[in-house]
Amino acid sequence: MTSCTANMNSSCEKPTHLMSAILEPANMQRAYARVLRNKGAPGCDGMTVEMLKPHLMATWVATKEQLLEGRYYPKPVRKVESPKPGGGTRMLGSPTVEDRLIQQAIHQVLNDIFDPKFSAHSYGFRPGCSAGQAVRQARDYVEAGHRWVVDLDLEKFFDRVNHDVLMARLARHIGDKTLLRLLRRYLEAGILVGGTATARTAGTPQGGPLSPLLSNVLLDDFDRELEGRGHRFCRYADDCNVYVKSQRAGERVLESITVYLEKRLKLRVNRDKSGVDRPWRRTFLGYSVNAQKRNVKLRIAKQPIARFKLSLKQVFRRGKGRSIRQTIATLNPKIRGWVNYFRYSGMKGIFIELDSWIRRHLRNIIWRQWKRVWTRAKGLMRFGIDEKRAWQSATNGRGPWWNAGASHMNQALPKKFFSWLGLISLMDQYHGRMG
Repeated sequence: MTSCTANMNSSCEKPTHLMSAILEPANMQRAYARVLRNKGAPGCDGMTVEMLKPHLMATWVATKEQLLEGRYYPKPVRKVESPKPGGGTRMLGSPTVEDRLIQQAIHQVLNDIFDPKFSAHSYGFRPGCSAGQAVRQARDYVEAGHRWVVDLDLEKFFDRVNHDVLMARLARHIGDKTLLRLLRRYLEAGILVGGTATARTAGTPQGGPLSPLLSNVLLDDFDRELEGRGHRFCRYADDCNVYVKSQRAGERVLESITVYLEKRLKLRVNRDKSGVDRPWRRTFLGYSVNAQKRNVKLRIAKQPIARFKLSLKQVFRRGKGRSIRQTIATLNPKIRGWVNYFRYSGMKGIFIELDSWIRRHLRNIIWRQWKRVWTRAKGLMRFGIDEKRAWQSATNGRGPWWNAGASHMNQALPKKFFSWLGLISLMDQYHGRMG
């Protein structure tokens, strides 16, 4: 049984010596290995992961003593702004490598305490849980007749987490006051902007190992509230959809849970982005559903398709001065990762369409690289086009994109040619992962 299906009752016992467990050599070694694997950019002190081991050898005895005695203060996080897929920016915080190590060690111990208590409807940042499980559960709700969705958007969730509200929920299950003080210090650690550290009074900046777990701790109360009301819902981090049978029911639910979130958890609901609608007109974690009455299938929403194409176009633009094999080697990890995430789609047509679109872009690059009429004619002949047709095609006066989609280039450079060069097919990957 995965932790997503486990639904244990909260224990009344609150561990009181957690700092010692966190600083156990075996736990610290696990945390160190994880930090090395994740790599990541340096924090405000400029220390890289490669510099961490010699630093710990020189300072760890003193740092461990400070942690056990409650005298350790985290360094400010370095502010990093990342563009959001839907526009705007997301504020990320890059802790120092040493603080990432300590946070990871804390996370490993606290996750064992909190995760078994979390709702089975919470899928984000949990072992054994995934976005795929969330969207398939959402599809099942729609198929069962819950054909209205309350699509809830929490405005700047990670920036607005109320520290007092979160600490109160942590204290329900943690009796170690030294650890609780350290957790609050991590919440309040300043943000370094332009060489100046600014104090933080709210929020948990994304970027540190603790932030995802803390978000689930805070929102678990919300999950329990929805369960207590008998609602069918899926939550992945701060993305939450509630499925109901009528628009009127959805509007009542949206109003009541907005009041709960804003009054009890001190969070803000974005009323412009939240709403009650048909699930096929909304997206959840990059997916939507088809609008058929029976056999509801997941489909990929328009926005992630557009973002995927934009990402690949950046590779194609760089491909003009590179070999086609180099371009394909850059494309393949992007293709593999995208198909892996969207493998739950029941609508395979988009994978066929994207395969064709990618091959046309590669033919476009090759046509441009041939440059001159003579080179293009010879290139076509080398790939099996007869001389007369090759010269007609090379001198047709059309642009590279038109020629990339024309029959002479499709015949000269078919799918099997690009497969021979190592290009991954989305459709083949999709079938492989479905199997």
